[in-house]
Amino acid sequence: MPEISAKTLDEIDEAKEKEDLKKIEAIFFVSGRWLNMQELISLSDLSPIIIRELIERLKEKYDDKDSAIEIIEKSEMWKMDVRQEYSEIVNKLATGSAEFTKAEQETLAIIAFKQPIKQSVITKIRGNKSYDHVKKFSDLGLIKRKKEGHTHILTLSDDFYDYFSVKNPEKNQDVLRELEKEIAIAEEELEREENNFSEEESKKELSDEIVDEN
Repeated sequence: MPEISAKTLDEIDEAKEKEDLKKIEAIFFVSGRWLNMQELISLSDLSPIIIRELIERLKEKYDDKDSAIEIIEKSEMWKMDVRQEYSEIVNKLATGSAEFTKAEQETLAIIAFKQPIKQSVITKIRGNKSYDHVKKFSDLGLIKRKKEGHTHILTLSDDFYDYFSVKNPEKNQDVLRELEKEIAIAEEELEREENNFSEEESKKELSDEIVDEN
């Protein structure tokens, strides 16, 4: 049996490390989402210590190559993403994708900017088609719905921020101001309608009481 030299062992270790690095890189690339340590262990069959070392190696690799790709970390989760300076290109490519129609994107934008917001306000602004939009967002886990009276209160879920890698919301202040105006008008109209409905109900009750007395 041929003798295995220290050099050969080093070469074997180096080859194994390169293979493990490619494995972790492939996992991040294919998943396209945040992954926690347990998921990385399950997908790679590697130990937590090795995975952490490989993640650092990937970060260094992308930094050294001045790559448009980076590995970002948040609350013991990691994700492969496009660097912030190239996010506008990604947004342009994503606009009009099959995943969300333009109408769905607009409805989701209103929820994102004004949360918590009543679904009745969304319906007032976007029309009855927004019921299907809200159901889709809820099914995908992007928003949370809480029953309140005859409507629901809509808020964003943690998955929304992970899904869209939301950053730098201050860049959208102009859009936000326009949405604020539109939402304020819708809320005022709904309030007037609710007040009118209450007045009509009161008049009807009073009329019924007069009829009963007679």
